[in-house]
Amino acid sequence: MTVTPKFFAIIVAGGTGTRMQATVPKQFLLLAGKPVLMHTIEAFHSSAANPAIILVLSADYHTYWKELCAEYHFKVPHQLITGGETRFHSVKNGLDLITDTDAVITVHDAVRPLISRTIIENTYQYAAEHGNAVTAVKSRDSVRLIEVSISRSLVRDDVYLVQTPQTFQSAQIKKAYEQVFDSKFTDDASVVEETGVKINLFEGSHQNIKITFPEDIAIAEAILKSR
Repeated sequence: MTVTPKFFAIIVAGGTGTRMQATVPKQFLLLAGKPVLMHTIEAFHSSAANPAIILVLSADYHTYWKELCAEYHFKVPHQLITGGETRFHSVKNGLDLITDTDAVITVHDAVRPLISRTIIENTYQYAAEHGNAVTAVKSRDSVRLIEVSISRSLVRDDVYLVQTPQTFQSAQIKKAYEQVFDSKFTDDASVVEETGVKINLFEGSHQNIKITFPEDIAIAEAILKSR
């Protein structure tokens, strides 16, 4: 009998908004009339995968988030948990809630609200079959690498910009997060790769932008209007 995997999505919302020059973290800023984070959660909920959603948020903002959900009548089911000291620890907190050994788990930045349902669905399917799927896009710009104060050009077609979602079979990512935290762990792929697992890049989208700077809100709104 074929076992159908259970899908989970860990939405990591630990940003403080310092680069946005905002009074609230960027995941709470308004995008097309509602907080960025609501767009992100809705993208996963409305996908055919319909994963169980775990929202990892600093304890300082739990009450604020609940107030926003009431204000905007946001009723998408999700489990709210407290984040950790770093992104690594926040993801680990989310993973600790998942006991299904056949699960396929994706981790996604809360401030990537434009992720498409197609990419969500396809990464779950690819990871279920091949172990993992990490979204990335080819660099559009020329790239240089600095080594010992000397820069050298890289072949642009060999350079990929990594995004989220990053999706893994449960056994892969849970084993990886048993490791001790290391500052070189910049995303989930780097954590899993440290265990010797091959990372599969999956084609993302240049529209899947990360809300980081004030101008990103305007760009995101323009993309939403074009859809």
